[in-house]
Amino acid sequence: MPAHRLTSEVIETEAGLRALIGEPTELVCSKMTDRLNELTRKFIELSPLVCLATSDEHGNCDVSPRGDPAGFVRVLDDTTLLMPERPGNRIADSLRNILRNPHVGLLFVIPGVTDSFRVNGRATLTTDTQLLAPSTLEGKAPKLGILVDIDVAYTQCSKAFLRSSFWDASRFHDRSVLPTNGEIFRAIKGDAFDAATYDEERAARYARREGFY
Repeated sequence: MPAHRLTSEVIETEAGLRALIGEPTELVCSKMTDRLNELTRKFIELSPLVCLATSDEHGNCDVSPRGDPAGFVRVLDDTTLLMPERPGNRIADSLRNILRNPHVGLLFVIPGVTDSFRVNGRATLTTDTQLLAPSTLEGKAPKLGILVDIDVAYTQCSKAFLRSSFWDASRFHDRSVLPTNGEIFRAIKGDAFDAATYDEERAARYARREGFY
């Protein structure tokens, strides 16, 4: 690994990494399994949001949020999950990556809970209407789903959520402190871009739930 352009102080080997951070305990390692059980299923069944990590054959990475009512990622059996694919912007980074490299990572989050749940596995895109039918919402069945064969599944400790005070409502921000999507487009495309109209039309589409399912 070459030195970073901003520093020469880099770690280049796992031995160097372990010398710095140490080894995981046997107990921590023992929580990693190749399947779900009656207890760990609950983390998936109660989660309305999962982050999906993928990469292409060259290692170019992407992470994308997926959300629906809790339990939208269905547990087909102790080693298989099915995530419905809902309409998006059609860039399809995650889906194109899966076609090139099936290895994926999932992080399941439950509102108000500081523990999360991780699954690493191998993904397959499916159009099986029988498998997808139970994922119908607002009268619309998904055209596509992501099957995940589990390689590793385990709980993630609470430290990140505790350190960040992520669920502390007193630290929540109002959306107005950030630029709107229209303003970001204008910064990219130039002052001629009508940010206000874009934002108004986008809000109206969301209010109608247009393109949600």
